[in-house]
Amino acid sequence: MSAAHRHNLQRTAWWAAAVAALGAVFALYTRPAFLVTLVDQIWACF
Repeated sequence: MSAAHRHNLQRTAWWAAAVAALGAVFALYTRPAFLVTLVDQIWACF
């Protein structure tokens, strides 16, 4: 495997991980109970 090919695979893997993380965050924001819990935890810091 050449260095250029390995670099392309690593870049693709990082992009896939970023897209998966953003998708997971978006999925959590579609759940109202999660949002209420998140806001309550943030509010408790003050």
